[in-house]
Amino acid sequence: MLTRALPLILSNTALLVIVAALATMLVAALLTHGVLRVLLVAQAVYWAMSYIARPLVLLTVRPEPRFGDNIADPRLAEIGYDVGIEAALRPVAFGLTVYALILLGYVLWSRRRPRPARAPLAGDPDLLGTLWVLYLLGTGARLLSVATGAAGNAGDVQSASPVLSLLTMPATLGAVGVIVFVRPPRQSGTLAVLGVLIAGELWWTTATESKTPILGAALAVAVRFALTGWTRAKVAGIGAVSVAGIAGFDWLQSLKTSPHLRAEAAAVDGAYPEAVRPFLSLLRRFDLLEAATDAYYVGPSSWLGPGEVVAHLARSAIPAQLLAEEKLHAGTAWAAEVRGASVDMSQVSVSLAEGNVSEGYVIGGWTGVVVGVAFTAVVLVGWARTLYSRHLVPVLFGIALIEVPVVFERGMLGSAETLGKYLQVVMLAWLVRLLVGHWRRTHGPPGQRYGERDRELPAGPRAAPAGVSVGSEGRQ
Repeated sequence: MLTRALPLILSNTALLVIVAALATMLVAALLTHGVLRVLLVAQAVYWAMSYIARPLVLLTVRPEPRFGDNIADPRLAEIGYDVGIEAALRPVAFGLTVYALILLGYVLWSRRRPRPARAPLAGDPDLLGTLWVLYLLGTGARLLSVATGAAGNAGDVQSASPVLSLLTMPATLGAVGVIVFVRPPRQSGTLAVLGVLIAGELWWTTATESKTPILGAALAVAVRFALTGWTRAKVAGIGAVSVAGIAGFDWLQSLKTSPHLRAEAAAVDGAYPEAVRPFLSLLRRFDLLEAATDAYYVGPSSWLGPGEVVAHLARSAIPAQLLAEEKLHAGTAWAAEVRGASVDMSQVSVSLAEGNVSEGYVIGGWTGVVVGVAFTAVVLVGWARTLYSRHLVPVLFGIALIEVPVVFERGMLGSAETLGKYLQVVMLAWLVRLLVGHWRRTHGPPGQRYGERDRELPAGPRAAPAGVSVGSEGRQ
């Protein structure tokens, strides 16, 4: 099958340009260090699944569209997969090339600047106490939402209980933050804490039928290793967490599905060659090719005007209760207005990932693509830097971004919308931090107040190359 597909792959210029752009991102990742390296590799893998693996399956198999199969896009099949994929990926190829060059330029510039030696708040008892309290509060809300049937599913426009939905977000912040920053004295303690938290995120992934929680947990483990130093065992571990999480998600979902629906899913998968079937469930969760196809059909500069975009971005940071009109929900608007232009969405209400390139293209054409990928680059670099901050609020936003895939599958509007939601959670976390700090000052042991522990620690070495442990933290 690969031999038969090779001529088609080589003749698809857009696909080859995307491969070169993602390879450039990997080169930039090798030239940098710490958290930014992990985030660049994660982006390259995420986009490769959407823009390389999925198109390759379509080009080699050429499946007939059928109900229940979101890989075989009827719009691409109608005009021919080779022609349709080439056209849909042209803006993506341009956007990812610009993005890769921006990040490569930044990495080369930053190599001359001092590197952060360590995360100042790693192991800080006040931060960890805050994160554990948030996790327990959010987990309670998660259990209640599942018990009442308000957990919702991936792509839902709105939750059955918006209050419960908001209260579950601290669990995400707490779990991811503890995974990244906890520093138990023994390795067995580290493994126990990480195992419990990852299992909790896998359960929440299954309950909400969304890949985001388990992928966020896997990324959190990778970020932790970036802060403590890499070894071969850690590289193998992060790969095992990712594979086991996705495999476990599919297995648990199959237990919840009725025999009739499992039979229908098996019939859909049966249209693909046996060698491809094990990967179909994974590919279905990386759907940015569909967003690129949406953008191709509506054309450039066909959606919102620049003034509308600026207004929506400004309103994203304001709580909805304080606004006289309802905020724009980017994923829902994309489904109704952009995908709805080429697909009948009149009977469907869903929130979709629009992607930074596709959103920029339908808003401002090629200029919009440049603005969209530049926005993502700024968010990515700022994200990597926040985790090295000495202040609570930037660190909390950095933790939140590990869970929410805004730099992977959202554009400017979706990113601003998500960050606006987490602004409320960060404010709650700040209040919890004040209470935790007060309790420790009045009940905690002396010499362990906020800041004292950090000043007693050595500065630590600079980031080491991959495969080398860093001090005592590298053994965790």
